[in-house]
Amino acid sequence: MSLTRRNILTGAAVAALASQLPVRVAFAQDKTIRFSLPMDFTRVYTFVTSEYSQGQRDYISLINGRGGIGGYTIVPDVSDHANDQPRAIEAYERGKSQGAVLIDPLSTPVARALVPRVLADKINMVTAFSGRSDAADGTAFPYVFPLSPNYWTQSGLLIDFFKQQDGGSLQGKTIAFVHIDTPFGKEPLPILEKLAEKEGYKLVAFPYTPPGNDQSAIWPQVRRARPDWVMFWGAGVGQTVALTEAARNGLDMSRVSGSVWVSESDMDVVGRDQTVGVLKVEPCASGRDPKIIQDILSEVVGTGKGAGPEDKVGTAYYNYGVMITALMLEGVRRAVEIAPDGPVSGEWLNAGLNSITDYTAEGLIPSTTITPEDHQGGGMARIARWTGERFEPVTDWFSANQDVVWEEVRKYSEEFKKTGN
Repeated sequence: MSLTRRNILTGAAVAALASQLPVRVAFAQDKTIRFSLPMDFTRVYTFVTSEYSQGQRDYISLINGRGGIGGYTIVPDVSDHANDQPRAIEAYERGKSQGAVLIDPLSTPVARALVPRVLADKINMVTAFSGRSDAADGTAFPYVFPLSPNYWTQSGLLIDFFKQQDGGSLQGKTIAFVHIDTPFGKEPLPILEKLAEKEGYKLVAFPYTPPGNDQSAIWPQVRRARPDWVMFWGAGVGQTVALTEAARNGLDMSRVSGSVWVSESDMDVVGRDQTVGVLKVEPCASGRDPKIIQDILSEVVGTGKGAGPEDKVGTAYYNYGVMITALMLEGVRRAVEIAPDGPVSGEWLNAGLNSITDYTAEGLIPSTTITPEDHQGGGMARIARWTGERFEPVTDWFSANQDVVWEEVRKYSEEFKKTGN
């Protein structure tokens, strides 16, 4: 079955998806590795899920088409949890009963709800660009893997970039932080506040009511604050409205930056020319130039096996899906090296994930090393600028302010060790 955006979003296809994918193959074949991929295709995270999932499934098809990994075939079990915790838990339990060794829910509330279960069941959970930032601490969360720069790291990277652009000092500068008024939107605040004390800038926060489709009262206040830099932090409609209002209020778009949640689709909604100069955190290369994306185009899409619209191949969110799945499968490769004959289990894959070393996915991502202590992978990314046609990197891969980030990580992870919260 070739799963497209259209049939993902139809109720009949979602309901039938689990039965149409080769669910029972894991029990019929000796060398099968099952990933449970329940995500929100229909409610909150629709702005990213289809492209992210398409990238995941295309990369799995690429590797399976080459014979798998050490003779193992990867079986993705895709379903829709609609960001509903009971449905997500049901999908998790179904995956567990079918032998899944990894789950990727791509949802912060779902990931938080599943933490106790994955720790107890020893099933690896990927929380890329979502979930708890303190899950970077593998000693507290041994089966939770962000595998990507968390929100604390992303905010630290942006502050460092602003500092370098302003001659190495932010003393006396004003940074506006426009954010959705949710736990996700507030997540960077502890890091921004600590760095304000360290670097001497003034932080002015402007929360807006979710989902963010009306920010008209916020942005005139931002303009009047005369910020040197603006950081906007939301998702979906909140991002496009923020960009629209920033442009409408005459802000210098070259000094406006978002997190990883800025995409080509956002620019299409606002107007590609209206958003020239906008910055974002880029965890992996975008576009079609990376070798892995070229291989997918020739070996998967070109042979009629693509999981969705060809024009989405190479978008930011598609490449995020490829990035994270490449790391998952590198974990499988390492697990096969350690124990070629398994047995395949969560613990088996965990050993592989924790031994990923200097992995770059053939140039798609910065050098990434996962250890039992660091499940974030080093906290490297780069800053990219919108040209009107594409995101172009304006820095090399770098990490910054990790001392401040890890102080915060350990503060909360130690509390989790004590209380479970």
